[in-house]
Amino acid sequence: MNQKRIWEIDALRGFLILCVIISHTLYYSSNILGLFRIPPLIRYVMQYGGALFVILSGLSSTLGSNGFRRGLFVFAGGMVLTAGSYAGVLLGWLGDDMIIRFGVLHLLGFAMMLSPLLKKLPSWLLCVFGLAVVVVGYWLEAQPALVETRLLFPIGLRFPGFTSGDFFPMAPHLGWFCLGIVLGRLLYREKKTRFPGVSDSNSFVRFFCFCGRNSLYIFIIHLPIVGLLMMLISSQL
Repeated sequence: MNQKRIWEIDALRGFLILCVIISHTLYYSSNILGLFRIPPLIRYVMQYGGALFVILSGLSSTLGSNGFRRGLFVFAGGMVLTAGSYAGVLLGWLGDDMIIRFGVLHLLGFAMMLSPLLKKLPSWLLCVFGLAVVVVGYWLEAQPALVETRLLFPIGLRFPGFTSGDFFPMAPHLGWFCLGIVLGRLLYREKKTRFPGVSDSNSFVRFFCFCGRNSLYIFIIHLPIVGLLMMLISSQL
């Protein structure tokens, strides 16, 4: 028998994926088209809000099995976006800085593939390891390019001139994933909703749950749609 899905996790994931779409639309409108300037607070949220998505993915990994297989699927989605961004550059639609080298789907796919091993660790060790990776990751983010090799950027070691249209290196984000696992153990030990009094048949809730259950497909599809809209708008300016 399939375990009943926990509606608030799907709904929160749906809310976050909609926030991602808004974030990308604002970014392209501001940085590419120059239609307006994004306020500093909103830009800060856009830059660091992705950690919530990674934490939620770590939390969700405690509720299911077959993490490695799902991780392969998500990582493959990331490679589709990488191939698409390279194609956009070759066709002259995108600049080199928009190539997605190691984005959120690459990171989540890799973390999910590691999740069967990570879930064997005790919570205290996961917490220590996760916090250490987060601290090191944000320290690396504040540094100039550190290495000459072009092979270490997935862990956060950038080379001179490195750019990526979407960049979620393992440091700090694998740390956020580990902390999400710890949070999942604390909040969903019984793998049941924390809000049993709320009906998931409500149309508002169902909409966000639908977006959450299909977040991978929505993420992949929204990028070319937003890009096409920006191209159409720019052609009219």
